[in-house]
Order: sequence, then structure tokens, then C-alpha cells
Amino acid sequence: MPSAESTPASVEESDLVPPTKNDEVARSGSELIGGPLGRRALLGTSWWNPVRVIALVAIGMFALGLVQKAPCYDGGWFFGASSQYTHACYSDIPHLYQGRGFADGLVPYFDKLPGDMQYLEYPVLTGVFMEVAAWLTPGSGSIQDQEQWYWVVNAGMLMACAAVIVVCVSRTHARRPWDGLLVALAPAFALTATINWDLLAVALTASAMLMWARGRSLAFGVLLGLATAAKLYPVFLLGPLFLLCWRAGKWRDFGKALGGAVISWLVVNLPVMYFAFDGWFKFYTFSQERGVDFGSFWLIMAQNSSDPLSTETVNLLATLLMLLACAGIAALTLTAPRRPRFAQLAFLIVAAFILTNKVYSPQYVLWLVPLAVLARPKWRDFLIWQACEVAYFLGIWMYLAYTTSGNAHKGLPTDGYHWAIGLHLMGTAYLCAMVLRDILMPERDVVRLAGDDDPSGGVLDRAEDVFVLGAAAHRPRHAAQFDGPQVEWGTEPGTTDRSL
Repeated sequence: MPSAESTPASVEESDLVPPTKNDEVARSGSELIGGPLGRRALLGTSWWNPVRVIALVAIGMFALGLVQKAPCYDGGWFFGASSQYTHACYSDIPHLYQGRGFADGLVPYFDKLPGDMQYLEYPVLTGVFMEVAAWLTPGSGSIQDQEQWYWVVNAGMLMACAAVIVVCVSRTHARRPWDGLLVALAPAFALTATINWDLLAVALTASAMLMWARGRSLAFGVLLGLATAAKLYPVFLLGPLFLLCWRAGKWRDFGKALGGAVISWLVVNLPVMYFAFDGWFKFYTFSQERGVDFGSFWLIMAQNSSDPLSTETVNLLATLLMLLACAGIAALTLTAPRRPRFAQLAFLIVAAFILTNKVYSPQYVLWLVPLAVLARPKWRDFLIWQACEVAYFLGIWMYLAYTTSGNAHKGLPTDGYHWAIGLHLMGTAYLCAMVLRDILMPERDVVRLAGDDDPSGGVLDRAEDVFVLGAAAHRPRHAAQFDGPQVEWGTEPGTTDRSL
């Protein structure tokens, strides 16, 4: 975990950008704790620097998320089919302790499981995480006691992942550490953190983003490869990075990143591939064979059709839509008036995957939260999106309560659940639109308005373009009338235009 000792030494306390300076929502919210930072405030005189404060807030919010699961801890996970849904406290973790053989000491990927799921359906590094938690779980007592302990152990490990995430996000944009507070306070982050094991991949991805911001290309690649060994989505970040390095001519750094990612992924996966290929391959076959599921617009289509599309057809169409989104992001990257920031494209590519995929589990929002904060650290837009995600979080559990309550019909019927899916899709699309606007109209980008270029871009920060297409190949033109000063391309790395 990166140290929380504060921002890099090259950034003075007086250079930090407080969120209350140019964000009206943050300024209004700060009234709860005494108002915006004053010009006479004494900075750097306390142990409580921004990163430490944000880490503490994140742990507090995570703890509130654990409290929210309390109704299930003593009852909902074990008694009654719909109780865990009506209380919105469902978690995969206690159920899979026995369901995936951990209670019986079975080795993931190597030992077959009883029932329809023959092998663990998670990537290898996530399987290792689950197995380590099983080793730390007391084997005495009833199976309910063991499942409760298994959830507690996993919750502690996932809390460490959450702390890593907020520290990395706070330190990625050196002059904007307070943006990490958005991650710490995100309600959907706290509500979904212990549903599954996604925080492991999110923590590794956030660490990788920090390494790239520091110019450590190989370390970025190694961490991204490990993240991909825990979850598939981090590999998509290599696509935008390739395009940005192409536009800036940073081939050596991209090569180091790609090489590090491939090697670290192989180090984790090759042993299991060699000795237990069928178990290792289960994650990929399960992803292909899985039908249309919760949270996707494909489900709305299927539930409103008398002849729904087959799984193979949905796989093909979803892949085509994702490829179209990738092509659009590529065109945007190479033709934008200024080279997009890495975090902006990272957010867009992962959001495109979520929007086009055939399933959206509620914990998938965790993938986007750190990227959204780095791409668009604007409190209003972030909170609008979070409100939509919280609505979906409640919607899916109320829908499952409806479907499992028999004739009582307690919960949200199918039409209501479709509206919840629509809110999730519209909220994510809205945030994508705001990021796209910032790319096409960079003078509206709050990060660049503060005088930065691409603080998460590492070697890309303030680098000159060597390959550009369209109008961007000529002298940059701003897409909207803007009377303020602009940050110029090609200044020396590490310098900042203080006119902004």
C-alpha cells in the first residue's frame, strides 16, 4: 500500500487545490464542518493531512456499510428466502463459503465441486484471496458460525483494499488530494463493498494508476496484470493507454507497461493453467455461457419479448457494441483538440463495457468509482450518478424480494425493476457525457482549469503530440468561446502554468 505521508515533495501545501475553491456543491457541503478553507488557514502544521483524513473517512464509511449488513448477519443469510433482499443486505461471501467448497477444504480450480458449478468461477487471484480468507476462518462451530466468520475475515481484508483505493486516488492527482473524499463518501461504494470480492481488483487498478502517474511504467504494468488476474475489466485500460502513447510517441513506456502486465498475469495464471486447466478455464466458459442477467438493457429486452435472443446472439451483439465503443474512443483520442487525460479514457472504456455487457451486478459500480473521481472530480455530477446507483442497488434487492416472496408479492415488480435498470444506465451515460464534453471542450475540464494538464498521465503529462488526426493536427482550437488563459502543450514536465 502506498504511504499516506502526504502528497509528493514537489507539491507545496499552498499549491493544493481545495474542492471548495471552484465547486459550488463542495462549498455548500463544507458548511457542515465550518465552511470553505480560508486564506489565513495554517496549512502543513498538523498530522492530519488530506490523505490521512480521507483514509479515516473511508474506513468510517466502510464500517457503516458493515452495519448496513447487520440484519443479514444473524438471520437474513440463513433463514427465509427473501429476508436478505427486503433488508438489502445480501452478500455472496457467506453463501459461497460452503457453496464453493471452502468449508470442506476443497482446493479452488483443482478439486471438483458438487452440483452444477464444477469449479470456482472466479479469476485466479480472486480465488487465492478467497482461499486465504478460508484459511483464516475458524473451522470450529456450526456451518452458520463459520460462514459468519468467513464474511468477517473477508470484510477485514476488503477494508484494507478500500483504504488502498482512497489513498491511491488521493495521491494520483498530486495537487488535488481532496478529490479522494468523493471515493470515501460515495454511498454506493459503502453499500456494495462486501457483496463480492471486486475491491481486490479495484485496489490493484488504483495502485496501477498511481504508478503510471508517477512515471513508473513497469510497476503500472505489473499491478495492472495482477488486477486482470483478479477481474477481467482492468485489461481494458491498456487500449486507451496505447492510443495516448501513440499520439504522444511514448512507445517505450507503453512497451514496458504491456510487458509488465503480461508477465505478472502469466506468473499468477500459468501454474493453475498447467496443473488444473479445466478449473482455470471455468471463469471464461462461465462468462460465455451465462445468459442475460440482472442490470442490463438486454434483460429488459428479454423480459419484454415473446422470443428473446439466444445467449450466443447476445454475446455477439454485446461484443460488436463494445467494439463500436472502442472505435469511437479511438477516434476521439486521436482527433480531440487536446490529448484526453488518461483517467478520462479509462473511465469511458470501463463504462462502455458496463453499459454493453449482458449482466450488471450491483458491486460493479466499484469498478467505476475511482476512475470517475479521477476523470470528472465534480461533486454535482458525481452525486447525481451515485443517486442513480443507490436507486439501482435498492431496486435489484426489492425485485428479488418480489420474486422470492411467492403470492405475498413483497417488493418491486418487473416493470419497476426495469425503471431501476434505466436509472442506472442513464446515470452512467450522463457521467460519460460529461467526460466527453470535457474532452471535446477542455476548457471546461475542472482538472485543467486548475492549471494541470494530465496529472494521472505520467510521461504523457505536458508531452507534445507526434500523431494527430483531423482538425487537431493543426493549431488547437477550443470548441467553445472561453476568455480565460489556456494551458499550453509541450511545456517541460513538472512545470505548471501559474496564470490559471
